Amino acid sequence: MTTYKHSIIIAIDGPAGSGKSTTARLVAERLGFIYVDTGAMYRAVTLAWLREGKPDIEVFLRNLPDISLSRDPQTHRQMTLLEGVDVTDQIRTSEVTEQVSYISSLKTVREKMVSLQRNIGTDHNVVMDGRDIGTAVFPKADLKVFMIADIQKRASRRLEEMKSKSKHHVPSLDELIQQMKERDTYDSSREIDPLKMADDAMLLDTSELTIEDQATIIIEKAKPIIIKHSHGA
Repeated sequence: MTTYKHSIIIAIDGPAGSGKSTTARLVAERLGFIYVDTGAMYRAVTLAWLREGKPDIEVFLRNLPDISLSRDPQTHRQMTLLEGVDVTDQIRTSEVTEQVSYISSLKTVREKMVSLQRNIGTDHNVVMDGRDIGTAVFPKADLKVFMIADIQKRASRRLEEMKSKSKHHVPSLDELIQQMKERDTYDSSREIDPLKMADDAMLLDTSELTIEDQATIIIEKAKPIIIKHSHGA
């Protein structure tokens, strides 16, 4: 198994719309860590499958596309690259959202993405968010946070995000709530690396918290870990 003794790993898990991506990005920025949005990686694979016309999955899995993460040199935002091309905006469409749970449940896809994620965490201090970071990708992460929120709040947040980023059809709030319920059920019950809270994770209900509140709570929790690490403990 890949080791990561020389870097600090902050794992933030939770269902869609719980605020984990925005919060993880802010925490990473404040701490000077690398931010890794693992969900974007699975979305990129899903986009590739859709662009190929939903081919037979066994055929598709034989030659998975090249997925990588980069940083925009001007805005410093994370970019998701599919075969070297920036698809950061294209992976946020409702078509991708509808299929990403299925594609991300496939063993071959997960093995490849987890390997990439571990390689990043081995060499850098990272804040990584997803659904199985603290349970499967980095079960020995230095700090694990599991974020939850009321589904109405989660759907409202995701709707605003989609409106600001997507130029395509945006579902209604009711449609989004239904999609989230279905995805929660699928992600929590899938056979490989299901969505669940690690036994040693901190539970953070973000229903009534701002992004600033969420980031502050996690950073305060991380401070003693960083201090201890800096002293070589």
